Amino acid sequence: MTRRKFIAGNWKMYTHLEQARELARGVRAGLDATLAAQVRVAVCPPFPWLLPVAEVLRGGPVALGAQDCHYEREGAFTGQVSPYMLREAGCQYVIIGHSERRHGLNESDEFLNKKLHGALQAGLYVIFCIGELLSEREAGQTEQVLYRQLTAGLAGLSANDLTAVTIAYEPVWAIGTGRVATEEQAQQAHAFIRQTLTEQFGTAAAQSVTIQYGGSVKPDNAAGLLRQPDVDGCLVGGASLKADSFLAIVRAAL
Repeated sequence: MTRRKFIAGNWKMYTHLEQARELARGVRAGLDATLAAQVRVAVCPPFPWLLPVAEVLRGGPVALGAQDCHYEREGAFTGQVSPYMLREAGCQYVIIGHSERRHGLNESDEFLNKKLHGALQAGLYVIFCIGELLSEREAGQTEQVLYRQLTAGLAGLSANDLTAVTIAYEPVWAIGTGRVATEEQAQQAHAFIRQTLTEQFGTAAAQSVTIQYGGSVKPDNAAGLLRQPDVDGCLVGGASLKADSFLAIVRAAL
């Protein structure tokens, strides 16, 4: 089955306000109608820049996403942002479970599952991140880790819910390190993810799910990764902070 490629930029905790506006303008200007018709594109700025970036992107082909959310609609959760607030700010997407939150902030599979349900209830599309540490890969535990993160993270979802979920495979050892999984390693992991989704949700649902690769994606390695049959896009970190390099990855999706 043919799945439309999806390239998303995670700006992490980078950019000043005017840099964010300029970056959004550059991405929007570089995404012509032909390219936009063939590749889904989203950018995920830091929380304070969501509204100004939303203004830049309004009416164009680039979707807005956030980098995280809480699971509740509202409440006494100081410093948190609800998925409904993200919707009001113009977001269509939210990243949940990025390794920098799983491992840097100790967010558990169960906690991320609550966020996933909250985001879907708010009408957001979710980019749900999974991936193994270097120690886990070296111990031959990659598939065991991915299986646990998928089954626990997606618990309680239906096959219909899955239509609003993108899975992002991000080997933790390849994020921000300059290392990248080989094309074969990426395909092997993505194929395992799709097989696990098949077991959980059935063949039709699993075949329709977009599975992105994330981990030091750059213009010079994107095309090879995106040629793999189960690699349906990229979640881009550092290379998304310059419009020209990010757009080069978008074009590589063709």
